[in-house]
Amino acid sequence: MRRPVWLYDPDTGQKPYANPAALGLWGADSLQALAERNFSARSPAMQARIRRLVEQTALGEAVSERWTFFPHGRPVATQATVSAIVDDEGHTLLLFEAAIEDIPAEDRRAAEALRHASTLISLFDAEGARLFSNPAAFHAYGAAEDAFSRRFADPAEGGVMLQAAAGAPVAALRAADTRAGRRWHHMEARPVLDPVTGRTCVLLIEQDVTPRVEAEMARSAAEQKASMAEARQLFLTEMSHELRTPLNAVIGFSQLLLDAQLPDVASEQAGRIHAAGLGLLDVVNQMIADPSGQPIQSPVAERFDTAVAAIAGPRAPVADGAVRALYVDDNENNRVLVQAMLGAMDVVCETASDGRAGVEAAKDGDWDVILMDIQMPVMDGVTATRMIRALDGAAAFTPIIALTANTLPAQIQTYVEAGMDDCIAKPVNMAELVAKVSHWASSWRDAILTEPAIAVA
Repeated sequence: MRRPVWLYDPDTGQKPYANPAALGLWGADSLQALAERNFSARSPAMQARIRRLVEQTALGEAVSERWTFFPHGRPVATQATVSAIVDDEGHTLLLFEAAIEDIPAEDRRAAEALRHASTLISLFDAEGARLFSNPAAFHAYGAAEDAFSRRFADPAEGGVMLQAAAGAPVAALRAADTRAGRRWHHMEARPVLDPVTGRTCVLLIEQDVTPRVEAEMARSAAEQKASMAEARQLFLTEMSHELRTPLNAVIGFSQLLLDAQLPDVASEQAGRIHAAGLGLLDVVNQMIADPSGQPIQSPVAERFDTAVAAIAGPRAPVADGAVRALYVDDNENNRVLVQAMLGAMDVVCETASDGRAGVEAAKDGDWDVILMDIQMPVMDGVTATRMIRALDGAAAFTPIIALTANTLPAQIQTYVEAGMDDCIAKPVNMAELVAKVSHWASSWRDAILTEPAIAVA
């Protein structure tokens, strides 16, 4: 035969047989010399092309396509017909029958570039049957590449794109079912004329953009999760404040009535109100999942060394040694309640109705402890605390206790960072209130009295 014919082993990359014309094509002196050479497919594109030939010829089909071979680095353009045969040992080999063609250099280079391109490029007829695909497309889809719509995770999307692309270019991001699983491809389809039949076809160009899409999806999911967490935090904060504020008055005033030695009937009624308030508080705590009343670990003693240099003179004498407390809260019921609770224990308690007024009172007064609500108009308690800590003199170091319905762990951390020393949850427990006010007032007074700088001044 004048036409080059040879066998190729896709597993070993060897040519166990070649006729004289094939030996001439490959520049081999003998069959043994040809068999000793390694013709394994080295590039990913060539490996994909060989795999496709193995799959397409497995059922007896013959494949005819253009091949450029490089014997000893010299390009030879051919039109090759490839089929499969099985040797005596049951091993499948590819039979190549090549016809050398004189193909223009530009066409040969274009074909070679197309075969080695990483972009998936395919040509389909108007019904969606594959006419051509480069090795990258075959590597991605395998047998599923033969139908346009089978590339799409949703075949209906493929049908819509095929129909639209027959008239004008279209592009879209679509989920594709590939050998590697579900991937995201940017697909561009446009009408072209088949250079063989002259009929309108659809050229499909695909880029795998899965990493970028997954990164964007992950970012979007993270933003959504953060947004949901923020919305949940806001909801819990609002609900905690709106529910605990009236409960503070119900439970606090009912406790004062119980302690007031009322007649039996009135005392029993006050007890029922108090018990109902506590029951409702338990429901609120479970609903909001709020571990209320967690103490803040920020001893005022940590600030005493700094206080020595800041204090310019002695504190004003306190009448009868009574503890002086400033309570800042915008709710009148809360102010009346806390004044009554502390008054019962001989604590002098003055009030301010918002954070800004609290800062002014902190400047002018001589307090043993400051009780600070958080959620207030004009100025919130966190901002007011920061401003107090920025004052000159001893006022900047006065113990500050958050007295608030907002006691989620993240909120308490905010109070610590602002400079607060402790936290009391609303509804206020009278015993806890008195104990913490007494503790911090005593700590502050002891620190002041033991400072030599004060005595000198």
